[in-house]
Amino acid sequence: MKKEIFNTIKKAFLKVAEKGLCPKNLDINFQVSIPKQKEHGDFATNLALVLAPKLKKSPREIASLFVPFLEKEPLFSKIEIAGPGFINMFIDTKIWQNVSKDIVLDPEKFYKGDIGKGQKVLVEFVSANPTGPLHIGHGRGAALGDSLARVLKAAGFDVETEYYINDVGNQMKNLGGSVYLRYKELFGEKIELPKDYYQGEYIKDIAKIAKDRWGDKYLNSSLDNCLQEFINIAVEEILSGIKKDLEDFGVKFNTWFSEKILHETGLVKETLEELQKKGEIYEKDGALWFCSSKYGDEKDRVVKKADGSLTYFASDIAYHRHKIDRGYDLLVDIWGADHHGYVARVKAAVKSLGYDPKKLNVLLVQLVNLLEQGKLKAMSTRAGQFVTLRELIDDVGKDAARFIFLTRRHDSHLDFDLDIARKKSQENPVYYVQYAHARMCSVIKMAQEKGITIEDPNNVDITKLSQVEEIEILKHLSSFPDVIEESAKNLEPHHISYYLTDLAGLLHTYYAKHRFISDDIELTKARLLIAMAIKITIAKGLELLGVNAPEKM
Repeated sequence: MKKEIFNTIKKAFLKVAEKGLCPKNLDINFQVSIPKQKEHGDFATNLALVLAPKLKKSPREIASLFVPFLEKEPLFSKIEIAGPGFINMFIDTKIWQNVSKDIVLDPEKFYKGDIGKGQKVLVEFVSANPTGPLHIGHGRGAALGDSLARVLKAAGFDVETEYYINDVGNQMKNLGGSVYLRYKELFGEKIELPKDYYQGEYIKDIAKIAKDRWGDKYLNSSLDNCLQEFINIAVEEILSGIKKDLEDFGVKFNTWFSEKILHETGLVKETLEELQKKGEIYEKDGALWFCSSKYGDEKDRVVKKADGSLTYFASDIAYHRHKIDRGYDLLVDIWGADHHGYVARVKAAVKSLGYDPKKLNVLLVQLVNLLEQGKLKAMSTRAGQFVTLRELIDDVGKDAARFIFLTRRHDSHLDFDLDIARKKSQENPVYYVQYAHARMCSVIKMAQEKGITIEDPNNVDITKLSQVEEIEILKHLSSFPDVIEESAKNLEPHHISYYLTDLAGLLHTYYAKHRFISDDIELTKARLLIAMAIKITIAKGLELLGVNAPEKM
């Protein structure tokens, strides 16, 4: 609806300009908002206030130029000038009543967004090191990334998703060494894991797989001679588990990108050499440093250590170059909040390579506090004391986990209450919304059993939808395309969960006060139409969150 209001106001502006009352070429960066008080209309615009300094007239005087043109638009039932010069707009009731019909007739058309205009976007998320199973923090990032990709697609972007596998470096050596020692332990050897090795039970499980596969083949081998074999089996098993957990969480990637490729193809070396030629990398104390402070980072960063080994940052520079060279218009990286200091240096690297750093958007996901009976559960990957995503899925289910992860903005801390997530009641936010969908399915089925169906929405008397609560629901339904576009533009899919919760609340209130099915057949059909529109909208919203829309509960 907002887009329609914008276009109508722009049309009025052109008519005012044609009358010679203002220049045609003025930049009119105005806003359309929903007034906090209902008596101030359905929408309001600050257009007159924006034009006032340019036209050197009072905002109220300017607003009065637009009112005659806006009053002629069938969209509005009334136009008012308020306060210092706001234009308040009241939408004709027939417009709201038509919303349910428009949704049922062609849902895809009603909700289809076009702000993306086919721009290519790569959303890279989760990208957890293959050193252990995913924990609930990864789950929050997975829900965010997958839902964001869905929202961007709905808004008209061409979206692909990617998981970046950090399968190079010291962490891999420590992982392989951890499995190697546990493998030897299975043959009765007494071992002691170094502090920087991985301690979790899953390492023992991988060691058992290694023993089953190889027997005592590497029992008497030094770690140096068989390290790569143990790294390979560990990565193979851990990645297999990660992929299964994500698939069961409703997350699939277009690409699983291995860091190894960047080294094997020589892209890391080539990129560093190119930057060194451009003077963006210099040598100091035997190491190579990238001039990130030149681009706003707090200090320069090492890309190659004095011992000749490359830092993870070196790979990340090459990786982002590779992503941009693949032709994406926009990159979205979703990282943990502990990577906050990493954003400036990666953006600096992107700029130094000659690309626009605005192409890169980094979303930082804050921590999840898992609560049970009011107590926190601890997480530490290396120590192995953490709650895995798999455990969470098995406990509360995919739908509850995904929905709750998306009930807060990504950069806000989230308290995930297991006790609430397990409840089959309206205290559970996903249950509250899913129940609204199931309730509408039940109403539609009940009507069908009574022989009441809608063959053609155009034949339904929508003027019967005149109750205050009905108009409020229709207004809310009409705003969903705006919510999708705003969510896409701001990279914030949590607005979808807010929207669905509000819609479910409006429905449950209405349901307690009014009957969908009555002896008045025309009224029943009109209310059946609104039930169908609610059902379609909730299902679409839940789909964008990666959550099921059950027909029975």
